Amino acid sequence: MTEKQSIFGRISQLARANINALLDQAEDPQKMLDQLVRDYTNSIAEAEKAIAQTIGNLRLAEQDYNEDVAAAREWGGKAIAASTAADQARAAGDTAKADRFDNLAKVALGKQIQAEGEVRDSEPIIASQRDTVEKLKSGLAMMKDKLGQLKQRRDTLVARQKSAQAQQTVQTAISSINVLDPTSELSRFEDKVRREEAYAMGQAELAASSLDSQFAELETSGAQIEVEARLAALKQGSAPQALGTTQVTPQLEAAPEQ
Repeated sequence: MTEKQSIFGRISQLARANINALLDQAEDPQKMLDQLVRDYTNSIAEAEKAIAQTIGNLRLAEQDYNEDVAAAREWGGKAIAASTAADQARAAGDTAKADRFDNLAKVALGKQIQAEGEVRDSEPIIASQRDTVEKLKSGLAMMKDKLGQLKQRRDTLVARQKSAQAQQTVQTAISSINVLDPTSELSRFEDKVRREEAYAMGQAELAASSLDSQFAELETSGAQIEVEARLAALKQGSAPQALGTTQVTPQLEAAPEQ
């Protein structure tokens, strides 16, 4: 496993998790989303530490590289100086001194070759570390963007959930007082009032009917009394005058004037 994979391993597992299934099973989706944000935030913090350490190692490797380059340059200079001194001693006839300086030049050249070898070995490693660091920085920036999107979606979903719950509460309240619902308390009360109103109308109608019958009975009694009176008058030999009739006394016509 590479260093980059080890740094983003936990993030990849988190990203591959079936978030929808977890949210469906969660008793409180808001708490689940909050925990998801915390886990992602903690993973980003861990990634930042790992990336900082990787960058630190790169800087140390670059320092070693620069020291090897400087050492190769320095040993090269020393080799030149020793070789020049050897040439001068040999020209002056001092062979022993010339050989000693040549040996020093050889030692310096050996050190130069060793430093150059370390420089060559370090170059691809440093280049790879630099590439890794850039990718890690880019990945970290993407993670932070994802975290911002996650927080925004969390807030949006929580707001939508609360709005839906509020609508459900309102609809439940409306349903509980629906006057058109025959099972509601208001409807039963209205039915009771209607029955009482119908009973009152029935009583009023019954009372009116009883009063009408009493007047009808009174009128019938009056007619019977009239019949009895006329019968008694007939038996006494006199016919009673009918109501609404008048007797007209005939008048003699005047004799014509002669």
